[in-house]
Amino acid sequence: MYWLFVLLVFLFASVKNSKPKYQKVTVIIPAFNEEDSVAKVVGVIRKVSFIDEVIVVNDGSTDNTESEASKAGAIVINHETNKGKGEALYTGYRQSDCDIIAFIDADIHNLTSKKVEAIIKPILYGKTDITKTKFARESGRVTELTAKPLLNFFFPEISFEQPLSGQFAARKEVLKKIKFEKDYGVDVGIVIDADVLGISILEVDIGAIEHDMSPLSDLNMMANEVVRTIMNRANKYGRVTMIDDIGYFIRMSIVGLSLIILGLFTIFFVNFIPLAIGVLISVVGIVIAVYYLIKVIIQSIMMYRKTPKGGLLKSFVKIHFPLIISVVILILMISTFIGAATFDNGAISIEPNSRNLIIFADDTADNTISVRGPFTVDTAVENESDMIRIPPDAMMTLGIKSGDTMNIFNQSYTINDSRNSESDILRLPFEARNALGVDEGDVIQNSKLGDTFENSVAYHNYNNSNISFDETFVITPRQNGGWTYEVIVNNVSVSNSTGIFRENETYSINVDGKYAGDIYFNSSLSNYNFTYGDYQLQLKFKNTNSSSIKLFDNENFINLKLNEYEN
Repeated sequence: MYWLFVLLVFLFASVKNSKPKYQKVTVIIPAFNEEDSVAKVVGVIRKVSFIDEVIVVNDGSTDNTESEASKAGAIVINHETNKGKGEALYTGYRQSDCDIIAFIDADIHNLTSKKVEAIIKPILYGKTDITKTKFARESGRVTELTAKPLLNFFFPEISFEQPLSGQFAARKEVLKKIKFEKDYGVDVGIVIDADVLGISILEVDIGAIEHDMSPLSDLNMMANEVVRTIMNRANKYGRVTMIDDIGYFIRMSIVGLSLIILGLFTIFFVNFIPLAIGVLISVVGIVIAVYYLIKVIIQSIMMYRKTPKGGLLKSFVKIHFPLIISVVILILMISTFIGAATFDNGAISIEPNSRNLIIFADDTADNTISVRGPFTVDTAVENESDMIRIPPDAMMTLGIKSGDTMNIFNQSYTINDSRNSESDILRLPFEARNALGVDEGDVIQNSKLGDTFENSVAYHNYNNSNISFDETFVITPRQNGGWTYEVIVNNVSVSNSTGIFRENETYSINVDGKYAGDIYFNSSLSNYNFTYGDYQLQLKFKNTNSSSIKLFDNENFINLKLNEYEN
């Protein structure tokens, strides 16, 4: 048993410490009249331990590029005439027998071993199939003015900082799937092919690069070759059609979907537009949407089939994104209507209800913005015939709280919180439902709570650490002209409230259940002071002109409970 354990430990250690499988690495250097820099570039590359061979493709040079490269230890392959960078890279690629191949320019003056390692190591360690570089440099005009705009238009999923970096590496087996352009289009061609074919490609930062600046004439030729390569690839992979035809079909589909949404909105929410017009708008939208959606689907399938391994997916998502959003909005809208549909005696009723965004204008609201309702009427809980369960949001709207009392047509009910998971359920006893004229299953908008409980009398309690008082008000449909009053006892503010006072009405004040005085209310009222035993009482009034559903009861306005008060 002991020897078996030792053997397992040894095998585990051997596996853990085993080196990665050997992979032969070749570096290809295309060179055209680079006698001043090619030897230094070769020397730097040869110092990297895992590089097996360096091949310089002398692309018809008329100077000493060949001899300088040979002296530096590179294998030199000659082109009798200048064939272009892409052709030089392809020649080196065909002649190399390796697992990983890197392409590095011959005119880099500040190349270092670390830069070379940064290009090749991600592939050597299995992190990606292709690496391309990005680096700080003075130029980049062809990239910024030509390559990036065209790539963003035809291949929006490609978002590399420097798609024309020039230095890159790859597993040789994946390069067999890629077409090598014969000129300066080779870099962007490899990037596009790798993206479309689903080959993993990683952009690595190798720092600052110093190399020879190309004259304007060369830049012009380079730009032409880059444009030609991108356009050829766009045509080959169906991107021209996708942007042109599919783009138009998508726009028209969105128009159709928008008309459907507009028609439905008109039917259910815009009263002054005839129903027939809303239906007509929806029907026209359906015809347009269906027609062009079919075209989008057919064209998308055709384009998708042109792209090996489905590499078009990212671009499709970006191109189709506005259409997807429109479809989602329509589905949500239709599902809302379906959820509000009922079938009764052969009739289908659709009564959609939305949640209400409440923005309070008065200064006393606990929350200036909240989302409330709608509230669904349900039966009272068993043995709660004298209790109404109201969701907290509805209580805020009605100006009451748990523990208050409400009188509905001479029947008193205690207010209690809604049960857990019933934040939108309004539980009313049978007698209360009859008195209010609502049925089980009715849906009440937050803005309609005042209308539903109209003429009900609420007895609301305010509690302070030292004192409490009851306020009585009648619930009415919401109206403007609200006032705020503040209760002050012995110069200490107890609480304040907002509601509607009737002009030129007398409001009675009770203390500990006993009549203590009257307030004659008018628009010029600001303070009311009186003494009750040892207490100095004051009510301050302020015209806020806010809206409220609380109409203060003039016969039993407030009842202060001073016997609970301690100085």
